[in-house]
Amino acid sequence: MKLSARNQFPGKVIEIKEGTVNAIVKVDAGNGMVITSMITLDALKDLGIKVGDEVTAVVKSSSVMLMV
Repeated sequence: MKLSARNQFPGKVIEIKEGTVNAIVKVDAGNGMVITSMITLDALKDLGIKVGDEVTAVVKSSSVMLMV
C-alpha cells in the first residue's frame, strides 16, 4: 500500500479504551513517544487490533499546534 502521508511511526499497542462508539488506542513508538489515536469500534474490530500488536501510526495533518 502506498500513502501520501510521510509521518509513519511503527510501534506496539500498549492500551485500548473502548467507548460506546469509538476506541482510544495508545501506541508506544519508542524513545518515550506514545501516540494516541481515536478510531471507531468497527475499525478496531475489523482490524483485530489488541494490546501487544505491532502497528504503524500514520499521521496526516495540515497543522500541528504546540503550546508551552
